[in-house]
Amino acid sequence: MTAAGPRRVSVVTGAGAGIGAACALALAESGLHVVCVDRNALALDHVLAEVQRQGGSAQAECVDLSDLAAAQVLIHGIGASFGRLDVLVNNAAIHPKQDGRKHRLDELDVAQWQAVLEVNLTAPFVLCQAAVPLMARHAWGRIVNIVSRAGRTYSPQAGAHYAASKAGLIGFTRILAGEVGPMGITANCIAPGRIDTPLAGEGGPAANAGYAAQTPVGRVGTPREIGAAVRFLAGEESGFTTGATLDVNGGAFMG
Repeated sequence: MTAAGPRRVSVVTGAGAGIGAACALALAESGLHVVCVDRNALALDHVLAEVQRQGGSAQAECVDLSDLAAAQVLIHGIGASFGRLDVLVNNAAIHPKQDGRKHRLDELDVAQWQAVLEVNLTAPFVLCQAAVPLMARHAWGRIVNIVSRAGRTYSPQAGAHYAASKAGLIGFTRILAGEVGPMGITANCIAPGRIDTPLAGEGGPAANAGYAAQTPVGRVGTPREIGAAVRFLAGEESGFTTGATLDVNGGAFMG
């Protein structure tokens, strides 16, 4: 890792494509140095090139977050290199499917259940736990956890393990926000609805069309729209917003 100078430092997990890539670009556009984390090194290269093409500052770190020790090493390495971490966006998640459809409860085994919770819930816990002391050094920090509409209400497309992991992350974020608020750190969630990403495309065009038909705005969302929400929650103007879940779903769920 190399130092980024006086600018604020951010981390985006699952930054190789889709929502994560859009978040990385949005933060870079805001002037932050972005540490782009993903397990796909080739995808990271593409995102890094796009950030740099737009004049932003970024670096790639290939990490599989199912390795919790590696997740800790990642944050400690950022602290050693930069002496700070200002923004953490926990976006990386897995949702194993079969031929584009979810596994029903009777199809799940304990190993798959545990694998999903480890990446989607335990890894964010580990990353937050390591990041908070770095944020506290400067009495300022922003934690944004990307959850899902499936963590807020029933979703026929979501497996039980995925929904449980996202609902758990919302609950974790509320407790985290209460504990770190006095340190100048906020913690919030963004719950996207169906977003036009490769993952959403696994269900085929009919799934997106069906979702759009049930949504007041009449369409699926774009990764850039999630990036814009992250940019707000990662900025100065969001300092009075903490413990909240921002639903970015076109009105498909109004909680």
